[in-house]
Amino acid sequence: MLTQDVQSGFGDQRGARMHATKFVESYFDAWNHRDPEGVVDHLAGNGIYCDVPLHEQHSPDDWIESLEEFFSQHRHRYELIGEILTHKHTIAFQYRVFPDDKAEKNDSSGMYRGAEFMTLRGDAAMTITDYYDVPEMVQSSSIAQQASTNAQQTKYARSGLSNEQSLEYKRRLERLMHAEQLYRLPDLTLPKLAEAVGCSVNHLSQVINSGCGMSFFDYLNEQRVQLARELLTHLDSRNRAILDIAFTVGFNSNSAFYTAFKKRVGQTPAQYRRSQSIKSH
Repeated sequence: MLTQDVQSGFGDQRGARMHATKFVESYFDAWNHRDPEGVVDHLAGNGIYCDVPLHEQHSPDDWIESLEEFFSQHRHRYELIGEILTHKHTIAFQYRVFPDDKAEKNDSSGMYRGAEFMTLRGDAAMTITDYYDVPEMVQSSSIAQQASTNAQQTKYARSGLSNEQSLEYKRRLERLMHAEQLYRLPDLTLPKLAEAVGCSVNHLSQVINSGCGMSFFDYLNEQRVQLARELLTHLDSRNRAILDIAFTVGFNSNSAFYTAFKKRVGQTPAQYRRSQSIKSH
């Protein structure tokens, strides 16, 4: 649970750094005690945890289930690196993670580093965006991927979503994506899309993961990249700036667009445009 000092809020800018420090200390303490509810208690009821390497978003309930599975299999220690940066309602910090059985902290085997950015409102975080680099992530045995997969299997086994409901939600989703092109909204999140579909966040996550075979981020980027490919080859868009196309299809940065496009097409947007231009001549 959050301490009383943390619960007092972040409204006083003069004490923002002190509050941020206590908030992060409480957050790390929950991780080190392998306390799923304690970790998620730092997230607002309608907040979102974004796992960038795995391209996943978790609501509080979803995140608890994922953490329960992860903590049941792995013991790690989490430590702050350097200072906590604060700006208005945003805090950022770097951390390192190492196996709990390592007696010496200078033993780097199994250690990895990460960084988190939190947007705070009152006494909780509205968003927690987590970036980390685990060497084993390129392998199918990645500890993070294993935990995520196992948690999804457990979660979906008791989700209560029938096949009929799943098909109906998928039809609504496809209509919103294809007819209304909601994916072009740069601030579209899983909770916002679930509200538009008319189902819970967990049910929509299940529909996308199981029905489409991909995560929410991958599903969203799939739609965006497909439209980008059409625009890049359209005669009226031949001289259109690539950055303009990126924003048009829903990406909010050039780097995110290039990464998603190359992952799915195998070429950068510029390379793809040139290759299509050559084919048309």
